[in-house]
Amino acid sequence: MQKILVLGSTGRVGHVLTHHLIDAGEQVRAATRNPASFSPFAGAEPVLFDYTDPSTFAPALEGCDRVFLLEPQPSLPAAPHTFMAPFIEAASRAQCRIVMMSSASVGFDPNDPLHPVEEEVQRSGAPFVILRPNWFMDNFHTLWLEPILQAGVIPVPAGDSRSAFIDSRDVALTAASVLHSGDGDGRIFTLTGPQSLTYSEAASTLSKVSGREISYVPVEDEPFLQSLLEAGLPREAAEYVTGLFIHTRRGEAAAVTSDMKTLTGQAPRPFSQYAHDHASAWR
Repeated sequence: MQKILVLGSTGRVGHVLTHHLIDAGEQVRAATRNPASFSPFAGAEPVLFDYTDPSTFAPALEGCDRVFLLEPQPSLPAAPHTFMAPFIEAASRAQCRIVMMSSASVGFDPNDPLHPVEEEVQRSGAPFVILRPNWFMDNFHTLWLEPILQAGVIPVPAGDSRSAFIDSRDVALTAASVLHSGDGDGRIFTLTGPQSLTYSEAASTLSKVSGREISYVPVEDEPFLQSLLEAGLPREAAEYVTGLFIHTRRGEAAAVTSDMKTLTGQAPRPFSQYAHDHASAWR
Protein backbone atom coordinates (compact mmCIF):
# COMPACT_ATOMS: atom_id res chain seq x y z
CA MET A 1 0.00 0.00 0.00
CA GLN A 2 1.29 3.46 -0.91
CA LYS A 3 1.60 6.08 1.81
CA ILE A 4 0.27 9.59 2.34
CA LEU A 5 2.68 12.37 3.33
CA VAL A 6 0.92 14.81 5.68
CA LEU A 7 2.57 18.21 6.04
CA GLY A 8 1.68 20.08 9.21
CA SER A 9 0.91 16.78 10.88
CA THR A 10 1.06 18.26 14.38
CA GLY A 11 -1.04 21.31 13.53
CA ARG A 12 -4.70 22.02 14.09
CA VAL A 13 -5.89 20.42 10.83
CA GLY A 14 -3.04 17.99 10.22
CA HIS A 15 -3.32 16.30 13.62
CA VAL A 16 -7.01 15.47 13.17
CA LEU A 17 -6.47 14.59 9.51
CA THR A 18 -3.75 12.09 10.41
CA HIS A 19 -6.05 10.30 12.85
CA HIS A 20 -8.85 10.14 10.25
CA LEU A 21 -6.50 8.64 7.68
CA ILE A 22 -5.17 6.03 10.09
CA ASP A 23 -8.72 5.11 11.08
CA ALA A 24 -9.47 4.64 7.37
CA GLY A 25 -6.59 2.14 7.12
CA GLU A 26 -4.14 4.44 5.35
CA GLN A 27 -0.39 4.44 5.95
CA VAL A 28 0.67 7.94 6.95
CA ARG A 29 4.06 9.62 6.94
CA ALA A 30 3.87 12.53 9.38
CA ALA A 31 6.18 15.33 8.25
CA THR A 32 8.12 17.03 11.02
CA ARG A 33 11.26 19.14 11.35
CA ASN A 34 12.35 17.05 14.34
CA PRO A 35 11.41 13.36 14.08
CA ALA A 36 13.34 12.54 17.27
CA SER A 37 10.98 14.63 19.40
CA PHE A 38 7.82 13.67 17.50
CA SER A 39 5.10 12.17 19.68
CA PRO A 40 3.94 9.37 17.39
CA PHE A 41 0.32 8.70 16.65
CA ALA A 42 -0.58 5.04 16.61
CA GLY A 43 0.24 4.00 13.07
CA ALA A 44 1.90 7.24 11.89
CA GLU A 45 5.52 7.23 10.72
CA PRO A 46 7.44 10.44 11.51
CA VAL A 47 9.65 11.65 8.68
CA LEU A 48 12.05 14.57 8.45
CA PHE A 49 10.69 17.44 6.36
CA ASP A 50 11.72 21.08 6.20
CA TYR A 51 10.53 23.57 3.56
CA THR A 52 13.84 25.41 3.90
CA ASP A 53 15.88 22.26 3.14
CA PRO A 54 15.03 20.76 -0.27
CA SER A 55 17.26 17.77 0.47
CA THR A 56 14.46 16.51 2.76
CA PHE A 57 11.85 16.47 -0.02
CA ALA A 58 12.66 13.26 -1.88
CA PRO A 59 13.24 11.13 1.24
CA ALA A 60 9.96 12.37 2.75
CA LEU A 61 8.08 11.54 -0.46
CA GLU A 62 9.58 8.06 -0.82
CA GLY A 63 6.84 5.43 -0.96
CA CYS A 64 4.08 8.04 -1.10
CA ASP A 65 1.49 8.53 -3.81
CA ARG A 66 -0.48 11.34 -2.12
CA VAL A 67 0.45 14.53 -0.30
CA PHE A 68 -1.48 16.86 1.97
CA LEU A 69 -0.02 20.27 1.22
CA LEU A 70 -0.26 23.47 3.24
CA GLU A 71 1.84 26.57 3.72
CA PRO A 72 4.77 26.56 6.14
CA GLN A 73 3.73 26.57 9.79
CA PRO A 74 4.77 28.85 11.39
CA SER A 75 5.22 31.33 8.55
CA LEU A 76 8.69 31.74 7.08
CA PRO A 77 10.30 35.11 6.24
CA ALA A 78 9.32 35.05 2.56
CA ALA A 79 6.24 34.49 0.42
CA PRO A 80 4.87 30.93 0.75
CA HIS A 81 5.44 30.33 -2.96
CA THR A 82 9.20 30.71 -2.47
CA PHE A 83 9.35 27.58 -0.34
CA MET A 84 6.35 25.66 -1.63
CA ALA A 85 7.04 25.74 -5.39
CA PRO A 86 10.19 23.55 -5.20
CA PHE A 87 8.34 21.00 -3.08
CA ILE A 88 5.34 20.96 -5.45
CA GLU A 89 7.76 20.21 -8.28
CA ALA A 90 9.29 17.38 -6.24
CA ALA A 91 5.86 15.92 -5.45
CA SER A 92 4.93 16.04 -9.12
CA ARG A 93 8.16 14.26 -10.10
CA ALA A 94 7.34 11.60 -7.52
CA GLN A 95 3.95 11.16 -9.24
CA CYS A 96 2.01 12.13 -6.14
CA ARG A 97 -1.55 13.38 -6.06
CA ILE A 98 -1.69 16.74 -4.23
CA VAL A 99 -4.48 17.81 -1.90
CA MET A 100 -3.80 21.42 -0.94
CA MET A 101 -5.32 23.34 1.95
CA SER A 102 -5.49 26.90 0.70
CA SER A 103 -7.82 29.71 1.85
CA ALA A 104 -11.20 31.01 0.75
CA SER A 105 -9.57 34.45 0.51
CA VAL A 106 -7.78 33.35 -2.68
CA GLY A 107 -11.18 33.37 -4.37
CA PHE A 108 -11.69 37.09 -3.83
CA ASP A 109 -8.17 38.50 -3.50
CA PRO A 110 -5.80 38.01 -6.47
CA ASN A 111 -2.96 39.32 -4.28
CA ASP A 112 -3.42 36.62 -1.66
CA PRO A 113 -0.02 34.99 -1.05
CA LEU A 114 -1.50 31.52 -1.64
CA HIS A 115 -2.77 32.47 -5.10
CA PRO A 116 0.55 31.76 -6.88
CA VAL A 117 0.86 28.53 -4.89
CA GLU A 118 -2.51 27.36 -6.21
CA GLU A 119 -1.38 28.23 -9.73
CA GLU A 120 1.81 26.22 -9.19
CA VAL A 121 -0.22 23.20 -8.12
CA GLN A 122 -2.55 23.51 -11.11
CA ARG A 123 0.27 23.65 -13.66
CA SER A 124 2.43 21.02 -11.95
CA GLY A 125 0.96 18.17 -13.98
CA ALA A 126 0.06 16.29 -10.79
CA PRO A 127 -3.53 15.26 -10.04
CA PHE A 128 -4.78 17.80 -7.50
CA VAL A 129 -7.63 19.01 -5.33
CA ILE A 130 -7.58 22.45 -3.74
CA LEU A 131 -9.58 23.05 -0.55
CA ARG A 132 -10.30 26.66 0.40
CA PRO A 133 -11.63 26.89 3.97
CA ASN A 134 -13.35 30.06 5.12
CA TRP A 135 -12.60 31.74 8.48
CA PHE A 136 -12.00 29.08 11.13
CA MET A 137 -14.39 28.94 14.05
CA ASP A 138 -11.30 28.00 16.05
CA ASN A 139 -10.10 31.61 15.99
CA PHE A 140 -12.52 32.31 18.83
CA HIS A 141 -10.58 30.03 21.18
CA THR A 142 -7.14 30.86 19.75
CA LEU A 143 -6.54 34.25 18.08
CA TRP A 144 -9.40 36.08 19.82
CA LEU A 145 -9.16 34.23 23.14
CA GLU A 146 -7.06 36.68 25.16
CA PRO A 147 -9.39 39.72 24.85
CA ILE A 148 -12.38 37.47 25.55
CA LEU A 149 -10.81 36.23 28.78
CA GLN A 150 -9.46 39.61 29.82
CA ALA A 151 -12.37 41.88 28.93
CA GLY A 152 -15.20 39.76 27.56
CA VAL A 153 -14.86 41.30 24.09
CA ILE A 154 -14.09 40.23 20.53
CA PRO A 155 -12.31 43.29 19.06
CA VAL A 156 -12.00 42.67 15.31
CA PRO A 157 -12.56 44.95 12.28
CA ALA A 158 -15.47 43.02 10.76
CA GLY A 159 -18.07 45.80 10.82
CA ASP A 160 -21.56 44.30 10.63
CA SER A 161 -20.53 41.68 8.06
CA ARG A 162 -21.33 37.98 8.08
CA SER A 163 -18.92 35.07 7.83
CA ALA A 164 -19.59 31.42 7.05
CA PHE A 165 -17.19 30.12 9.72
CA ILE A 166 -16.02 26.51 9.51
CA ASP A 167 -14.69 24.20 12.21
CA SER A 168 -11.10 23.08 11.53
CA ARG A 169 -12.19 19.53 12.37
CA ASP A 170 -14.47 19.62 9.34
CA VAL A 171 -11.62 20.81 7.14
CA ALA A 172 -9.58 17.84 8.36
CA LEU A 173 -12.45 15.43 7.74
CA THR A 174 -12.89 16.76 4.21
CA ALA A 175 -9.19 16.50 3.43
CA ALA A 176 -9.12 12.94 4.75
CA SER A 177 -12.11 11.99 2.62
CA VAL A 178 -10.54 13.46 -0.52
CA LEU A 179 -7.17 11.81 0.14
CA HIS A 180 -8.78 8.43 0.82
CA SER A 181 -11.44 8.41 -1.90
CA GLY A 182 -9.64 10.07 -4.80
CA ASP A 183 -12.68 12.26 -5.47
CA GLY A 184 -12.66 15.81 -6.82
CA ASP A 185 -9.55 15.78 -8.98
CA GLY A 186 -8.84 18.96 -10.90
CA ARG A 187 -11.32 21.01 -8.87
CA ILE A 188 -11.30 23.76 -6.26
CA PHE A 189 -13.73 23.58 -3.33
CA THR A 190 -14.66 26.32 -0.87
CA LEU A 191 -15.38 24.93 2.58
CA THR A 192 -17.78 26.75 4.90
CA GLY A 193 -20.00 26.04 7.85
CA PRO A 194 -23.77 25.64 7.41
CA GLN A 195 -24.65 29.24 8.29
CA SER A 196 -23.38 32.77 7.94
CA LEU A 197 -23.12 34.72 11.18
CA THR A 198 -22.25 38.21 12.32
CA TYR A 199 -19.64 38.51 15.03
CA SER A 200 -22.39 39.78 17.33
CA GLU A 201 -24.35 36.57 16.75
CA ALA A 202 -21.22 34.50 17.37
CA ALA A 203 -20.55 36.43 20.60
CA SER A 204 -24.11 35.77 21.75
CA THR A 205 -23.64 32.03 21.26
CA LEU A 206 -20.33 32.09 23.14
CA SER A 207 -22.04 33.95 26.00
CA LYS A 208 -24.71 31.28 26.29
CA VAL A 209 -22.33 28.32 26.40
CA SER A 210 -19.71 29.95 28.64
CA GLY A 211 -22.06 31.57 31.13
CA ARG A 212 -20.25 34.90 30.87
CA GLU A 213 -21.06 38.04 28.90
CA ILE A 214 -19.07 38.18 25.65
CA SER A 215 -19.58 41.05 23.24
CA TYR A 216 -18.39 41.93 19.77
CA VAL A 217 -16.65 45.32 19.67
CA PRO A 218 -15.87 46.48 16.11
CA VAL A 219 -12.50 48.21 15.79
CA GLU A 220 -10.57 49.96 13.04
CA ASP A 221 -7.86 48.23 11.02
CA GLU A 222 -4.83 50.02 12.49
CA PRO A 223 -5.49 49.35 16.19
CA PHE A 224 -6.37 45.77 15.27
CA LEU A 225 -3.07 45.39 13.43
CA GLN A 226 -1.21 46.77 16.42
CA SER A 227 -2.97 44.33 18.75
CA LEU A 228 -1.82 41.40 16.60
CA LEU A 229 1.75 42.69 16.63
CA GLU A 230 1.64 43.12 20.39
CA ALA A 231 0.38 39.54 20.69
CA GLY A 232 3.55 38.39 18.93
CA LEU A 233 2.30 37.78 15.39
CA PRO A 234 4.95 38.53 12.74
CA ARG A 235 4.18 41.75 10.84
CA GLU A 236 3.56 39.98 7.53
CA ALA A 237 1.06 37.61 9.14
CA ALA A 238 -0.59 40.44 11.08
CA GLU A 239 -0.99 42.52 7.92
CA TYR A 240 -2.40 39.52 6.08
CA VAL A 241 -5.07 38.84 8.74
CA THR A 242 -5.97 42.53 8.89
CA GLY A 243 -6.30 42.63 5.11
CA LEU A 244 -8.67 39.69 5.16
CA PHE A 245 -11.12 41.76 7.16
CA ILE A 246 -11.33 44.31 4.35
CA HIS A 247 -12.82 41.58 2.17
CA THR A 248 -14.93 40.30 5.04
CA ARG A 249 -16.53 43.75 5.47
CA ARG A 250 -17.40 43.66 1.77
CA GLY A 251 -19.40 40.48 2.36
CA GLU A 252 -16.97 38.21 0.54
CA ALA A 253 -16.75 35.68 3.41
CA ALA A 254 -20.52 35.38 3.82
CA ALA A 255 -21.46 32.81 1.18
CA VAL A 256 -22.37 29.31 2.38
CA THR A 257 -21.39 26.37 0.19
CA SER A 258 -22.33 22.69 0.14
CA ASP A 259 -18.84 21.59 -0.89
CA MET A 260 -18.05 19.73 2.32
CA LYS A 261 -21.20 17.65 2.02
CA THR A 262 -20.44 17.01 -1.66
CA LEU A 263 -17.05 15.58 -0.76
CA THR A 264 -17.86 13.76 2.48
CA GLY A 265 -21.60 13.13 2.52
CA GLN A 266 -21.70 14.91 5.89
CA ALA A 267 -22.94 18.37 6.79
CA PRO A 268 -20.47 20.71 8.54
CA ARG A 269 -20.84 21.43 12.24
CA PRO A 270 -22.93 24.47 13.17
CA PHE A 271 -21.30 27.22 15.22
CA SER A 272 -23.41 26.23 18.23
CA GLN A 273 -21.81 22.79 18.29
CA TYR A 274 -18.32 24.25 18.01
CA ALA A 275 -19.09 26.62 20.89
CA HIS A 276 -20.47 23.80 23.06
CA ASP A 277 -17.43 21.61 22.39
CA HIS A 278 -15.01 24.38 23.44
CA ALA A 279 -17.09 26.09 26.12
CA SER A 280 -14.47 25.62 28.83
CA ALA A 281 -12.03 27.82 26.87
CA TRP A 282 -14.05 30.98 27.57
CA ARG A 283 -14.94 30.36 31.20
